[in-house]
Amino acid sequence: MRGPCYSRDGRSPRHPPAYPRSATRKVRHMKIGIIGAGNIGGNLTRRLTAVGHDVAVANSRGPQTLTELADETGATPVTVEEAPRGARVVIVTIPLKNIPGLPAGLFDGAPEDLVVIDTGNYYPQQRDGRIAEIEEGLPESRWTERHLGRPVVKAFNGTYAQDLLDRPRPKGDPGRVALPVAGDDPEAKRVVRALIDELGFDTVDTGGLDDSWRQQPGTPVYGEAADAETVRKLLAEATPERTAEWRA
Repeated sequence: MRGPCYSRDGRSPRHPPAYPRSATRKVRHMKIGIIGAGNIGGNLTRRLTAVGHDVAVANSRGPQTLTELADETGATPVTVEEAPRGARVVIVTIPLKNIPGLPAGLFDGAPEDLVVIDTGNYYPQQRDGRIAEIEEGLPESRWTERHLGRPVVKAFNGTYAQDLLDRPRPKGDPGRVALPVAGDDPEAKRVVRALIDELGFDTVDTGGLDDSWRQQPGTPVYGEAADAETVRKLLAEATPERTAEWRA
């Protein structure tokens, strides 16, 4: 089974269509670093630049491989080490198995109030192999947080990449989709929820990071595009046991 980083028909488009820029594009008002330029990272680059943020995007292959995305969006291609520099928010959106391979001291010197968003999911059978701590019950984003050495907010992990382009709606629109957000720091969650609202989605507070299992793969909310009321209901229905499909 393919996860939400893929399109709804299971394909992984190389060049999904760009979301149109607003005619009233805002002045760049927040610097955001994105580590990972796959389907989720690429489409977040498209959306965040479209609403006026100053985005620096990095991948494992180097900034020279990001010129097409940069030309399309106006984002700045950088190295992974450069992505957090001067950023208010850093989005880490790479395969879980690659988290331990990020540069040591990646966030050294970053301000204490830097907000780090983790979009990751554990796909043991498809991609990541067995990670013992997660198999034993550690929430995926808690595992990621320990490797990064910084608190994280879990968001965008159950969202189809194409939905980031196709489903933004104005606040109050009855068709507006809600995304679950989990984290321990209330201020960091406020920043993330405000950012998601700006992108055209509602949010639902899942609780602390230890409760983030409620939005992991295999839970009722994972991969669902639903309003806030439905998302709350699906989160409440979640159980911590992993099904065989999501275990190594």
